[in-house]
Amino acid sequence: MDDIDRALVAALVADARTSYADLARGVGLSSPSVLERVRRLERSGVLRGFTAVVDSAQLGLGVSALVAVHQREDAEQEDLALDLAAVPEVEDCWSVAGEEAFVVKVRVADVDALEATLGVLRRIPSVARTRTTVVLSSRFEGRRRVPQAGDPGD
Repeated sequence: MDDIDRALVAALVADARTSYADLARGVGLSSPSVLERVRRLERSGVLRGFTAVVDSAQLGLGVSALVAVHQREDAEQEDLALDLAAVPEVEDCWSVAGEEAFVVKVRVADVDALEATLGVLRRIPSVARTRTTVVLSSRFEGRRRVPQAGDPGD
């Protein structure tokens, strides 16, 4: 990735609906050149898709929780990951270092729905136990950072 690719990614992260003409003006290239670069970034997996950002509470999902999932010793991590993916209320799933195998983010309508979802998670055969932290408020979510050339790890 060069500086132009980084600028394109940053612009699309800020507003995925930016037109190719506006992107082209922003980076000093023609629209066809920008289109080809964006397609290349998609093919290489840098850009994995474009999505709408929604207000979960407006959709009736007013309760969020982070659930640490402890795996049974005789269980396979990939099997557990597949079982977690099958629970619709699980929005994100991270494999983590530490005592737990995964931390998942759950979004539900209310505390009763959270209790029901925790029951579903606890009944997964690979789950030994869970530990839940209810989110009281969100200061920000989904922040994406586009590293610049020369940043550590670049």
